[in-house]
Amino acid sequence: MQQKYVYVFSASRTEGEASMKNLLGGKGANLAEMCRLGIVVPPGFTITTEACTEYTKKGKDYVLNLIKAEVEAGVTLLEREMGKTFGNDDDPLLLSVRSGARASMPGMMDTILNLGINDRAVEGLARKTGNERFAWDSYRRFVQMYGDVVMGLKPVSKEDHDPFEVIIDMLKDERGVTLDTDLDANDLRELVQRFKSLIRARLGRDFPTDPWEQLWGAVVAVFESWNNNRARVYRELNDIPESWGTAVNVQAMVFGNLGDSSATGVAFTRDAGTGEDLFNGEFLVNAQGEDVVAGIRTPQQITLEGSRRWAQLACVSEEERRKSYPSLEEIMPDVYHQLVEAETKLENHYKDMQDVEFTIQEGKLWMLQTRNGKRTGAAMVRIAMEMLEQEMIDEKTALLRVDPHRLDELLHPIFDSEAMSNALVLARGLPASPGASTGQIVFFAEDAEEWAKHGHAVILVRLETSPEDLRGMSVAKGILTARGGMTSHAAVVARGMGKCCVSGAGAIHVDYKNRTMTIDGQTWHQGDWISLNGSTGEVYDGQITTKNAELSGDFGTLMALADKYRRMEVRANADTPEEAVVAREFGATGIGLCRTEHMFFEGDRIRAVREMILADDEFGRRKALAKLLPMQRSDFEGIFREMHDLPVTIRLLDPPLHEFVPHDEASQQVMAQEMRVSLGKIKMRVEELEEFNPMMGHRGCRLGITYPEITEMQTRAIIEAALNIQAKGIVVKPEIMVPLIGTVREYNAQAAVIRRTAEMVFAERKDRVHYLVGTMIETPRAALIADSVGSQAEYFSFGTNDLTQLTLGFSRDDAGKFLPHYLKNGIYEKDPFQSIDQKGVGMLVQMAVQKGRSVRPDLELGVCGEHGGDPASVEFFHRSGLDYVSCSPFRVPIARLAATQAAIKDAPKKVELKQKPELEAVG
Repeated sequence: MQQKYVYVFSASRTEGEASMKNLLGGKGANLAEMCRLGIVVPPGFTITTEACTEYTKKGKDYVLNLIKAEVEAGVTLLEREMGKTFGNDDDPLLLSVRSGARASMPGMMDTILNLGINDRAVEGLARKTGNERFAWDSYRRFVQMYGDVVMGLKPVSKEDHDPFEVIIDMLKDERGVTLDTDLDANDLRELVQRFKSLIRARLGRDFPTDPWEQLWGAVVAVFESWNNNRARVYRELNDIPESWGTAVNVQAMVFGNLGDSSATGVAFTRDAGTGEDLFNGEFLVNAQGEDVVAGIRTPQQITLEGSRRWAQLACVSEEERRKSYPSLEEIMPDVYHQLVEAETKLENHYKDMQDVEFTIQEGKLWMLQTRNGKRTGAAMVRIAMEMLEQEMIDEKTALLRVDPHRLDELLHPIFDSEAMSNALVLARGLPASPGASTGQIVFFAEDAEEWAKHGHAVILVRLETSPEDLRGMSVAKGILTARGGMTSHAAVVARGMGKCCVSGAGAIHVDYKNRTMTIDGQTWHQGDWISLNGSTGEVYDGQITTKNAELSGDFGTLMALADKYRRMEVRANADTPEEAVVAREFGATGIGLCRTEHMFFEGDRIRAVREMILADDEFGRRKALAKLLPMQRSDFEGIFREMHDLPVTIRLLDPPLHEFVPHDEASQQVMAQEMRVSLGKIKMRVEELEEFNPMMGHRGCRLGITYPEITEMQTRAIIEAALNIQAKGIVVKPEIMVPLIGTVREYNAQAAVIRRTAEMVFAERKDRVHYLVGTMIETPRAALIADSVGSQAEYFSFGTNDLTQLTLGFSRDDAGKFLPHYLKNGIYEKDPFQSIDQKGVGMLVQMAVQKGRSVRPDLELGVCGEHGGDPASVEFFHRSGLDYVSCSPFRVPIARLAATQAAIKDAPKKVELKQKPELEAVG
């Protein structure tokens, strides 16, 4: 049977449904589902994502021939449903053509409205509707969209404005009007002619007048938009595979620009910024859909409650609000109630917060789209917990509903209240995406990228953002726009990214050419500091001090619920008592990695370390180490005290000694004076310590084997600290870890020193403490001989940072020179230092798990690389049978939720706690 590439949806016949998202894209599947629910939707058809895949592989001519007959049949259905004919001059059927990938990508791909209109059809449309202004407004919009999206007429440089908008502004100046809606039919007719002249002058070809040529051009443009730069960036930021492709949705046009009884809008069934269970959104009278999200006109609120809240933020009186900015609820109450009925039905059906688009044509409501709405991290948590409380979803669904990555937003700093008391408010806009941000002003996305690359915190300031700004938005600390509402591009994308955003700050005047921002006659230049409060919409002068966020009750409820289903423990990488406190507050169940070398760089400690390095013999080294002993012991006491009852894994000294000495002459001179030795001696010792490849040099267990007195000192500090804290009635659980072994003999050599030293301390103190000795598996050979190592070591901790470097054969520090190219060209799908390479490094982990537990079934297994905080890696470690992951304290909540989600997904498989995992296929 011939493969089907086109699926229709209408009140009379619908071929798709919500479950067909992979084939029809999210938009197409949901349009079909709305038809099945009896919601009024303009009829249309969806060209499948498989057609896009074929287009990418085989090109335009092949695919257009492949889908031609099905598309023509689809248009015939629309003609029958709407009682109009495509290409007819007297009563033309006009179409919209929109993209629709299986994952929501708001604004990233292309849309064309009013397709099918030309110089003859516009006159017929004017006669048929009796509204000449509407007809020419529809035509000028089509020429503008098609000229941009399909024909590629863009601004010449980043400092230039959209060439079509420049022409509109010029004509408004000539006519002495402010708004697009002030232009009459003759003005719009003039705009169409000027647009066409611009296209001919810039592109050297005429605007197409044949409706079928227009349609095929639009379909191709949507397929092409799957691989435009902004779509690629969005996929990269959101882990969306390139192979998915996009569907194309072709629908009969309905018109929100037919006069004052027509409108268009965007709404959310709950607040996308806070999660409040409040229907909200924005609309524009006598407009088309792109007007709302483009931010060119500041829209009105749908609900009366939302309108009053907006007026309060905008400092608009109730009298002025009712007169100039009434809500949809007030001016079209019947349509408003229909909209509420539709949004309620959709949220109850999908059991998630919905983002809907609608058009009102002469008093009739048409629903154009529904999708699961983008939301901030805080809103994500609140909505999940409240839907659980409202019995709309169960516990497991609520836990799976929250993206672990997004929890990071809840842990971001907020403005310090004391600093806020002195803050100068420059302007107010809409609280488009909550949070607090301080940064230096930049005006272009490319500049934001460049400044951020050099360590600058930046605020991206724009008239309004567009999809081309995506990469700059992703690196900015905050986003400020002069135009746009709560559903503008800036607002929607910022909420999806968890970025602080203030939109529609009308007092701001942006001059791109001079890179300045002016408010009430005062000017700020690129590089000047401002601060944004995305929760109130306020813009402040200068930098404002921040403090740690205060976690909400919903967050605590979510974490408690997560622990109910989680199998793996989550520990923290912490080197100080202060970090240990943070780790416990975030729910860590121990310390998985305490790096002792981090304690050596403070004050007198670095001097003692350097004394040891400069020593000529063991006696000199022991003398210097004796100075370090009480310092290390005190550090461990503080950590044991804070982590009472929980395990603390302490790694013995790992980095090469050259990291503790200065390498520039000025600093060496200072060291020589402090150590009372000659500069020549310092230089000679630094030279001796220099290595060609330090990562694979004299470090890890090799240091302890060469200088066993270092291992003795550190072991004594650990055991004495444990005994001291235990004597105070506090339970301590020390775990001593030998780093970077490649042979079991290396481990045994260090373990012998550790156990001998511990027994000496026990004899001296006439007391004992239970402790474990284990090792890091961070070399491929250690993983390969894990059964031999497991017969000796009491636990393994996978050091996935070094294991990745040694397995892949490249240095993390040098990978920046080529890894971005690898990622861009699909050689690696993900950065292996951020998300575990499951088929390579992961295979070694699984092999080591199997081998280790084959000789010691109760072998404790964990991971302490930063992969322990990456949700995809956490899920892999769960499947591999590890007992815990360890990550930085602020990533502990992320890992806890990720571990829970892994357990829920894995539950049907009934994996035993210590089950040996099946090795996953190599690819």
